Amino acid sequence: MTIKIPTTAVIKEKLSLPKPWDIVVIFLLNILIAIPVFLIAHQNLIDLDWFLHLDRIFLFIAIIVIIQLLLRLVKTVIILIAFLYVISLLIGTLFGNYGFNRVFEDYRYMIYSMKENPNPQDLILSKLLPFPNKSKIIDAVDFKNPKVRNFALAATSKHFKNVQKSGDVRIMIQCFAVFKEIRNNWNYVNDPKGSEYIADASESLQHFSGDCDDHAILMAACIKAVGGTPRIIHTGGHLYPEMLIGTQKDLETATYFIKEILFVSESYNQQIHYHIDERGQIWLNLDYTATYPGGRFMSEEILGALTFN
Repeated sequence: MTIKIPTTAVIKEKLSLPKPWDIVVIFLLNILIAIPVFLIAHQNLIDLDWFLHLDRIFLFIAIIVIIQLLLRLVKTVIILIAFLYVISLLIGTLFGNYGFNRVFEDYRYMIYSMKENPNPQDLILSKLLPFPNKSKIIDAVDFKNPKVRNFALAATSKHFKNVQKSGDVRIMIQCFAVFKEIRNNWNYVNDPKGSEYIADASESLQHFSGDCDDHAILMAACIKAVGGTPRIIHTGGHLYPEMLIGTQKDLETATYFIKEILFVSESYNQQIHYHIDERGQIWLNLDYTATYPGGRFMSEEILGALTFN
């Protein structure tokens, strides 16, 4: 009986043959990448208005083919990255962090928003741009610190306590009370020259002083401490806080309370300023320059957002 030992050429040939699961992974990645790329191309290239929109059909096919070829060139690396990503999502799903459901929702909302956006590439760029001092800011939003929690509770007792509501409206009003207390006491002070000083929220409560990032951190921590959902916006040279309002109907409710009950004089003849994110959710401006929730933006630009769910 003769045992055939495979040559090096045969081994390489077998390894180079695509496995069925390789093909599936590459194809799925192709589709996931091709859809947003097509939306960007569709919005930025001239519409030739061909019969049955054949120009757009050919465009999509061309994008699919090009991405497929590129993915095949780096197949081994792509498969390894995809495997590690799936493992990380599995861990996130099991331990309640960023998992499969969140990825699906984020992707779905991104595609939905890109369809309605004249510059869909901006949505992707905003996700890719780095958020300055991200880890330090996350640690500084110490909403579980007793000093932060107690301050936020005191603010809800001091302001608007007589406005009796329940559920989400009550939380919104209490967050507005937190905004009012911080707004009434905040003193803007620059960082030490030549350095970036990031104060914990609990530290800023000592003197109610600091720059824009200190204010944003304190506001976010206190909003979070009373059940609200804050986020911090990065504009390049400025950070400021926003608060999740919700739907258009929720915005109408917030506008009524701001202009008719809680901040009547401050908001008289003024607009309510907000952003709508890629999920269609409305975020109200709470910058230190605003005299009422939803006051004028100091800088409306968004280069990055750090959300505290």
